[in-house]
Amino acid sequence: MIIKNKYIKYAKISEVKFREKLQYFALDLNASQIATLTHLSRQTINKYLKAIRKRILYHSQLQSAPLKGQIEVDESYFGARRVKGKRGRGARGKTIVFGLLKRGA
Repeated sequence: MIIKNKYIKYAKISEVKFREKLQYFALDLNASQIATLTHLSRQTINKYLKAIRKRILYHSQLQSAPLKGQIEVDESYFGARRVKGKRGRGARGKTIVFGLLKRGA
């Protein structure tokens, strides 16, 4: 019996297994979790996830990206001063503010 996979040429896994991995990737599971659920090795999962990420990057670069050139990224935390024993990001009541700035436009 020949196993066909129309998504990956010369694939060693079936199309059903590939689609299952893709669904778990969309759910943002890591390679170890996907390997446990699909009964495949973590190395195999990593290989396919790397290929999926490269394909996503390729297609995103084909589209006209709104953020080209030099971009400055910054994050800040506002709110509660200090909760006893907790500092920085761990303190409760803080609001995270994330900003992007496009230079020269």
